[in-house]
Amino acid sequence: MLRRSLSYLAIAIATTMLVIACSFDTQLQTEKIASLKSQNTENVLQIWWDKGYYPEEDEALRKVVDNWQKQTNNKVKLYFYTNDELSLRTQRAIQAGNPPDILMNDGGDRTIGSLAWKGKLVDVAEVIEPVKSIFDGTLLSSAYLYNNLTKEQSYYAIPIHVSLPHIFYWRDLLQQLNKNNVPQDWDGFWRFWQQAQQDLQHQRKIYAIGLPLSVAAVDTYEIFEQILEAYDVAVLDSEGNLQVELPEVRQGIIDCLDWYAGLYLQGYVPPEAINWLNPDNNRSLLNYQVVMTPNNSLSIPAALGKDSEEYQSKLVTAAYPQKPSGKPMKYIALVRQAIVLQDAPNQELAKEFLSYLIQPEIIGDYLKAAGGRFFPVNQQLWSDPFWTDPSDPHISTAVKPFLERQTRLSYTALNPAYSSVLNSGIWGQALNRIAVDKVSAEQAADEAIAQIQEIFAEWQ
Repeated sequence: MLRRSLSYLAIAIATTMLVIACSFDTQLQTEKIASLKSQNTENVLQIWWDKGYYPEEDEALRKVVDNWQKQTNNKVKLYFYTNDELSLRTQRAIQAGNPPDILMNDGGDRTIGSLAWKGKLVDVAEVIEPVKSIFDGTLLSSAYLYNNLTKEQSYYAIPIHVSLPHIFYWRDLLQQLNKNNVPQDWDGFWRFWQQAQQDLQHQRKIYAIGLPLSVAAVDTYEIFEQILEAYDVAVLDSEGNLQVELPEVRQGIIDCLDWYAGLYLQGYVPPEAINWLNPDNNRSLLNYQVVMTPNNSLSIPAALGKDSEEYQSKLVTAAYPQKPSGKPMKYIALVRQAIVLQDAPNQELAKEFLSYLIQPEIIGDYLKAAGGRFFPVNQQLWSDPFWTDPSDPHISTAVKPFLERQTRLSYTALNPAYSSVLNSGIWGQALNRIAVDKVSAEQAADEAIAQIQEIFAEWQ
């Protein structure tokens, strides 16, 4: 009996020692992992950036990063992701509490306002204030956001560049039809492209207009927002208050949805446009599958190469026509911003890099090396001959609305709730309801309005 008790005691002691050993080993492994994670992030700046549409754009940023590393002896890990991939990665990283130090996403206008409101962004006023005078005041105001936790406004983003909506078309296709003068009145302008499709289809299978209607494509809401502006439909007032309950605003939304989806239903837009992703309207034009397309940057001409015949002679960058009212068009300026997330491990280092990046000579050289796809938010750089040189038929045309002050900011700069409206893909859903489900424009508009009102109610 004593021998059996001693045996049980020995087993108990051995088991206890094994548990202690395992616990100690687990603790060592946990500490080792934490140590390795710390080594990987501490003083190594991690940057996530939108992947460019062509290699020169990414290489331009790599050069900026390399120069900063050499000057400061700091280390940087730079990652490029496609727009859609970057959005998903960012959401997961924020949820996990392990975000990059700096994030630059071309679709950021859908999220930055809401992230600032929720207190998820670092206040970067100390980066902005010393150089505030170099920015265009209107464009800079897009980064002055409200933090609902502190109940204060401050700068929670760094404007990097800006783009505007433009029209792109093939001159050589119109020359085949002996068409040289594109009408500038609203109705005449769009009828012109419809007629071009009808005339060209005797020679090839082609569509008039590359209008995206998908929920997934950022281009869908960017272009539709410009159509709302064309029809003077003010979804928000100047104070950021929702106005969709006003009869004239509701009717304006109905009319714009009916006009936009109508071009698809009439066969002037490729059938695949209901499923397009961000690059697809670009590809359709570059592959001569459409005669023209609206687009909100110079990514289409930049893809051709400045010395090519297509860039210099065949492709045209043009302004939107006059509004249906006959007034000059006002363009929605899409300001792209870099942010530092609240859980980022190297916030001070991130601010140091961003202070370096926005220096006029640094950001100016970067944007030019990237092919001029986007424009400076630094108003001092607008006088650089690079942006106004008439020998470049695309950049010199695209910069005119800036110089002539024909721009306004997106509604996301007025109210962070509108970021959720865009992020929810409400305009794409409404267009799909008409184009795919064949509901009336009135029903689609009322559904969209109800969704928008619900979103705004959540932000009260």
